[in-house]
Amino acid sequence: MKTLMLGNEAVARGLYEAGCCFVSSYPGTPSTEITECAAKYEELYAEWAPNEKVALEAALGASLAGKRSFCGMKHVGLNVAADPLFTISYSGVNAGLVIGVADDAGMHSSQNEQDSRHYARAAKIPMLEPSDSAEALKFAKLAYELSERFDTAVLIKMCTRVSHSQSVVETGERVLPEQRKYEKNPTKYIMMPANAKKRHPEVEKRTLALRDWAETAEINRVDSGQNSDCGIVTSSTCYQYVKEAFGDTYPVLKLGMIWPMPEQKIRDFAASVKKLVVVEELDGFIETHCRNLGLLVSGKDLFSNIGELSQNLVKEKLGGKVQTGASLEEDIPARPPVMCAGCPHRSIFYVLKKLKLTVLGDIGCYTLGAVAPLGAIDTTVCMGASVSGLHGFVKAGDEENAGKTVAVIGDSTFIHSGVTGLINIAYNESNATVIILDNSITGMTGHQQNPTTGYNLKGDPCTKIDLENLCHAVGIGRVRVVDPYDMETCQTVIKEELAAKEPSVIISRRPCALLKYVKHPGPICVDSEKCKGCKACMSIGCPAISMVEGKAKIDTTLCVGCGVCGQLCKFGALDSENIPEWR
Repeated sequence: MKTLMLGNEAVARGLYEAGCCFVSSYPGTPSTEITECAAKYEELYAEWAPNEKVALEAALGASLAGKRSFCGMKHVGLNVAADPLFTISYSGVNAGLVIGVADDAGMHSSQNEQDSRHYARAAKIPMLEPSDSAEALKFAKLAYELSERFDTAVLIKMCTRVSHSQSVVETGERVLPEQRKYEKNPTKYIMMPANAKKRHPEVEKRTLALRDWAETAEINRVDSGQNSDCGIVTSSTCYQYVKEAFGDTYPVLKLGMIWPMPEQKIRDFAASVKKLVVVEELDGFIETHCRNLGLLVSGKDLFSNIGELSQNLVKEKLGGKVQTGASLEEDIPARPPVMCAGCPHRSIFYVLKKLKLTVLGDIGCYTLGAVAPLGAIDTTVCMGASVSGLHGFVKAGDEENAGKTVAVIGDSTFIHSGVTGLINIAYNESNATVIILDNSITGMTGHQQNPTTGYNLKGDPCTKIDLENLCHAVGIGRVRVVDPYDMETCQTVIKEELAAKEPSVIISRRPCALLKYVKHPGPICVDSEKCKGCKACMSIGCPAISMVEGKAKIDTTLCVGCGVCGQLCKFGALDSENIPEWR
């Protein structure tokens, strides 16, 4: 049956049809929908793991037990999973193991533009790179065949434009292979030095065998062209840009396996054209391979290694006619990202800014606390870095910084990699205060469950990690819980914990305002007679509040009635019956 599918949805369908039985991932845009869609198939066991390292290790365990498995993540998640990844390359697999990684060129929702192709080469693990949804499904199935044939995990590299675009796929039936028997094999699976030394030559032999396979594989194909003055080597979404820009004008070598790449096939293609050009996003990965083959090639001298490419950019650099669209007569106002109306994080950041604290931030919705008018965050590096960084900052700090620095981290991120930083704080006794922003969900990636919510990926009740007891268990004596909507109490508690002479944790607990089960009291009204137009309510940056003709105005389609703005108004203009009772 033919149907439209997102690229991520197509990968999930490919897992299903290939007989995958076990899926473990950590959500991260643009990879999240692969696992969410896989969970809809009853035949697949699917879970959210605490982090990508755990997810990959769990997927390996399922592979060793004899079931085809999958692990998905975004590009920065592959950094977290790198430890097992490199060793899995040595140990190999039992049943097929496929690892999905989605890159984010253009940094639509990421802190860097990492090119995951380097991991395939460094770890010596094959990587497939689909260019549309049909290939995403096909390559997922092929990945399991390669995994079991060559005794290796296989990477599938997606990207934002392939993951989140729709194209036609033709679905098939699920074929469930017989479960492979696990057999003890210490020299293969116990990677102590003596055994690892024996496995390394096997990895090199496998790479050569995969390169030979790549020479004749149909996923590395040549599209003929009318003009051999230029030949283009490309892959992934860049293939789509090239075809849309030039059609069949130039011959194109499309690489479906991006590592290891063929050698003779590329040489033969280069010999058939007058000029060789590589079109690829981010680093010159294919270009470097071509240069290593001794070929004269253009690539990054034409295309930047920063940001995404486009059809017009490809045309511009290769001499095509650039299409120009109609321009709007009026400028569209900028719409910077902002925390949602009623977001429980907003008031905490207001208090932190008011107290003039140094705030080490983390990855999640609360990163928006760095945006004006709050501007309350000083750093954002990676998952868990706020807690670990706080320890170092406090230990290396001076009297001027004493009692003026905190870390903020979400509940899901804390479980992902913040708890180890907290253990370091307790163990090495730094006088640090960590604020866990517990909004009862993994918010930034689209409301996925996590170990602190009490529900699993499929929404079934499960063990709920108690953050208070967890913090106590790792050695933190002072643990306080506050309601972020109560700013006065939040300010008092933060001051008290910063003044304490021991490590402490403050849990700011209030569910995400967008969760379906959260009931709101309704929008707050403005008493225009009391409103003095002082704009104090605007200082929290709530999108539901604006100034019209010198008076505050509430957008009732956005306001949830959290009452935070009313706590800032000295004239009672926002003090309505909808404001929570604790006021």
